[in-house]
Amino acid sequence: MTAEPRVLSGRYRVDELIGRGGMASVYRGYDLTLGRDVAIKILKRELAVDSACRTRFRLEGQAASRMSNPAIVRVYDAGEDSEAAMDGTISHIPYIVMELVHGRLLKDILTEGPVPVADAVRYTDGILEALEYSHRAGVVHRDIKPGNVMVTDAGQVKVMDFGIARAVSDSSSTVAETTTILGTAAYFSPEQAKGEAVDARADLYSTGVVLYELLTGRQPFRGDSPVAVAYQHVSETPVPPTEVVDSLPRALDAVVLRALAKDPFQRFPDAATFRDALDAATDGKAPTKREVGALTSELYGPNPRQAAETARSLRQLSTDTTMKRTQSGPPVAWIWAGVALLAVLLISVLFWVVTIHPGSGVPSGARIVPDVAGLTSKLVGLTQAAAQQALDDAGLMLGAVTPRDDPDLAAGIVIAADREPGATVPKGTAVNIVAATGTVTIVDVTGWTVDDAKSAFGELKLTVTVQDDASCPAENPRTVRSQSIAPGEAPIHSTITLTSCSGS
Repeated sequence: MTAEPRVLSGRYRVDELIGRGGMASVYRGYDLTLGRDVAIKILKRELAVDSACRTRFRLEGQAASRMSNPAIVRVYDAGEDSEAAMDGTISHIPYIVMELVHGRLLKDILTEGPVPVADAVRYTDGILEALEYSHRAGVVHRDIKPGNVMVTDAGQVKVMDFGIARAVSDSSSTVAETTTILGTAAYFSPEQAKGEAVDARADLYSTGVVLYELLTGRQPFRGDSPVAVAYQHVSETPVPPTEVVDSLPRALDAVVLRALAKDPFQRFPDAATFRDALDAATDGKAPTKREVGALTSELYGPNPRQAAETARSLRQLSTDTTMKRTQSGPPVAWIWAGVALLAVLLISVLFWVVTIHPGSGVPSGARIVPDVAGLTSKLVGLTQAAAQQALDDAGLMLGAVTPRDDPDLAAGIVIAADREPGATVPKGTAVNIVAATGTVTIVDVTGWTVDDAKSAFGELKLTVTVQDDASCPAENPRTVRSQSIAPGEAPIHSTITLTSCSGS
């Protein structure tokens, strides 16, 4: 006798398993209300026990549902069901309902090795199209990797799982737990590997890693453990793709190296610029090997490859007992002469450090960065216009302005700048800032428990009131029947009223 299929929230029938990841399992499903095939992603049980994780999972899923682009897998709905075990305990089942895509994961395509250059460029362009749209909507993916990219039977690229990585990582207490949840660190940006705050440029770095793998059949950094790979993302220089596969167009070296810059501000500023550079690399003049070397030096420091090779050689000499010298060592007198010379140099450097007097002046060609992010204490009500004026007065330029929701700050207030206050920089340097939107994102909490809805909106610093509706029978636990503010953007510090049944 076949068991009855599970139906979530009385609407979504769960059919066979079609995929499994580090955070959730994906099932083929059917929307009984609208009569269409869907994919249903269900959060893993060990993550679902965390109420904060469940809340963020739903919030991020519903935020992603507002995005509609051909290069993004559509999210139709997000919710939570529950089931009772034999011992009476209740298990929560957070789920996200998505478009069912017929095709292959890019991860599976890559198991067959590097793809033709034209396909590598086309797949990467599709990823960047999705990111260009999502970044404009204020959504950073945070987990771009081949396992989150589908290629349909018609060749269309579709990126999935927007915001889910953030929903889980924000609820994880340690970096180690987050790494375990999100799987391989092979596609992490350096700032993610260091546990720092990330923005859209982290997605561009991860896309650069995917492009590298598409072109060469291997990731730029590999190691015995996630920690070893994370270290390389932070400190090692990638080998240009043409040194792995010499038949590749050298113009792609420059694109990949720029995308993989350690410093986010040395990467492409946005997905559109990355797309333009990728398009130009397939049609334009290829840089010389010297020009690629100069770019590598600019992005990763002077002679990084030589230093890496030296380090590897030293490690090999110190651990390989099979290697023998081909000539006798230097005379003892030479060794003592070298030691003496080194001692003199060290004493000279120490004397210089002790006696040097730091200058107090600033070179005429440099400027001091004003404290743009902290000027609210000196310039009450600082806006983007005030930041622009402060930079003009210092002989600097306003660069990119990245909008970000902040539940406490009014629209246009500067949240952060990419240059440290007091830093000395050349005249005319562009300073990028992050400015508050003055809004927060309201999601649909209909069907949520009142406590979960209050918790979610409390994180957004909204004032929440609950209104009783005696016309419908009360539930245990109480759930939200309606909300006074529709899903979408709402001004900060808004008051939202939740209506819940209270009748008998």
